[in-house]
Amino acid sequence: MSHRTASAAPHLRRLFELLAAGAPAEELGAVAAEARRAGVDARDLAEVEGATEAALRVRNTLRQHRRRETELTALFDTAGDLAALRDLDAVLRSIVRRARMLLGTDTAYLTLADEEAGDTYMRVTDGSVSELFQNLRLQLGEGLGGLVAQTARPYASPDYRTDGRFLHTGSIDAGVLDEGLVAILGVPLLLGSGSGGQVIGALFAADRTPRTFAPEEVALLCSLADHAAIAIDTARTMADARLALAELAEANAVIREHSAAMQRAAESHDRLTDLVLRGGDVSDVAAAVAGLLKGEVAVHDGAGWPLTATGEHGGGLTDGTERPAGAGTAAGGQEASGAEETAGAEEAAALVAAAESSRATAHAVFRDGRWVCAVLAGQELLGCLVLYGRPELDDPDRRLFERSSVVTSLLLLLRRSVAETENRVRGDLITDLLTAPDRDPAGLVARGRRLGIDLDRPHFLLVARAGDAARERLADAAVQYLFGCGGVSAVHEGAAVLLLPCDGSGPGAAARAAAGQLGRLAGVPVTVAGTGPAAGPRAIADAHAEGVRCLRAMHVLGRDGGGACAAELGFVGVLLGDDHDVDGFVAATLGPLLEYDAQRGTQLVRTLRAYFGCGGSLTRAKEELHVHVNTVVQRLDRIHALLGPGWNTPEQTLELQLALRLHLLSGG
Repeated sequence: MSHRTASAAPHLRRLFELLAAGAPAEELGAVAAEARRAGVDARDLAEVEGATEAALRVRNTLRQHRRRETELTALFDTAGDLAALRDLDAVLRSIVRRARMLLGTDTAYLTLADEEAGDTYMRVTDGSVSELFQNLRLQLGEGLGGLVAQTARPYASPDYRTDGRFLHTGSIDAGVLDEGLVAILGVPLLLGSGSGGQVIGALFAADRTPRTFAPEEVALLCSLADHAAIAIDTARTMADARLALAELAEANAVIREHSAAMQRAAESHDRLTDLVLRGGDVSDVAAAVAGLLKGEVAVHDGAGWPLTATGEHGGGLTDGTERPAGAGTAAGGQEASGAEETAGAEEAAALVAAAESSRATAHAVFRDGRWVCAVLAGQELLGCLVLYGRPELDDPDRRLFERSSVVTSLLLLLRRSVAETENRVRGDLITDLLTAPDRDPAGLVARGRRLGIDLDRPHFLLVARAGDAARERLADAAVQYLFGCGGVSAVHEGAAVLLLPCDGSGPGAAARAAAGQLGRLAGVPVTVAGTGPAAGPRAIADAHAEGVRCLRAMHVLGRDGGGACAAELGFVGVLLGDDHDVDGFVAATLGPLLEYDAQRGTQLVRTLRAYFGCGGSLTRAKEELHVHVNTVVQRLDRIHALLGPGWNTPEQTLELQLALRLHLLSGG
């Protein structure tokens, strides 16, 4: 009986069926073993084995094609995301997620370069669980990522922690360890190609177990990195385009606004120019600017004191007759209280500070709820323009306000020139009054009337002196101080002499106000002696002589930089003053004791006289008064309470003893 061998055909058909079904390689390899067991002859068995190897190759090819198809699909999807780019972060997250999915890694992440810091930072992560890792920053050249960013080449490590090719740092290794990463693949994000390409970041895929990345995996990650670079560049381009469009729209708005502002500025300029040509004054400019800007406007001089204003800030200053630059005791008005004078000085100082800031910036500044613009002649601060009621001032209105200060400066310069000319003519009259008052008294009075000065009317006379280096500045300051008040000044024998119409204050108050303002205007301490009231040429000349003596006494007493009259200098004033007001000196010095004795029938004045007469000895004083020593002590305590703690200082003791002697001589 003949032996029949098995056919190879069923096994070949089995290979095709398994291949069509996508069976694993193990099942394909088992077909040759089945043929061998079935008794297929050697030649047919060789055919089956060859067919099995071919089937395995076909299977690998199909698997690669399917994988490539998946990769291409992911790349096409990414390209679609780029085409519909709306949110850069969303696109980058999608790219990182696809990189992780296609390479089958535990995590994927993307870093971007920080040009200002000079390093790279984590922008997007997928699959990361470590906050420390997610906040890593890598310097160029540090770690695998830093080397990718520095060289613009891809790098892969099967086990980063033991890989000596990279510069390990404590912070990077700590982050990698905290995330548990082992195998890392990183590729650069490149804009441009060749040597001119710019690295803007890197894309990474990483596993928590050792792994060798195949070349096709590196190529796939590079393709995704290229898409990410395009997405970032596109987003930047779109952002630049949006910014350019916004800037263009803003420029168009600025052009329209500028055109309207130019038209309004031209109209305002014509209005202000016409106002000046018609002989308008500072008050007219303030009113015009207030109308144009729909606010309230005030004009202040270089020391911060008001010249004119509109609305509730004007008071009595809206008719063009400006208040002089004095403080609380400005000539022509009532003396202000100490609190009002202090508040006015603080307000003036605040305005001067704001005006200085405006001068430094060459623009109006907003201070304390108001706009302030310096009024300048070159670098000289003539004053400032103040706008109330407009906390928000757009650029056109602000420029209009600043231009108004130029018109104001022209008017102030014109008025000052006129005032200086008038003051020089009037100064000649003052010089004649002080040097030859008896030569032609009637003629001097007549000259004064022609110049607008009524010498028969009571006047205060102030004598002011500063250092020799500031003499010219003091003369100019005197002109500014008297501006608009009807007073006149002249330089005589090295001192400034000011003649002011009397107000409701006294010469001492007028001197103190002038000392403060003249010092601010001249920029140096100024000492002022006040005398008067005086009417007529001879009385004015005598008042000047008394003022010179008072000024000399203030220097001797160390009261430079202040203001006073002779009556305020104690017994020195009694000696220097022309009226020798003995009773006034006694009352001013001993007044509290005299009043206490009169009301209570005590003998404080007699006790004080005895105390001084006994050389300050309590024992001798009690014998002279015929009282117990405790009584003397009690009376001295009462004197201390009435006269104050400084009553027994050498200077005060001298005045008290002189007053006691004068009181005794007058029958007290």
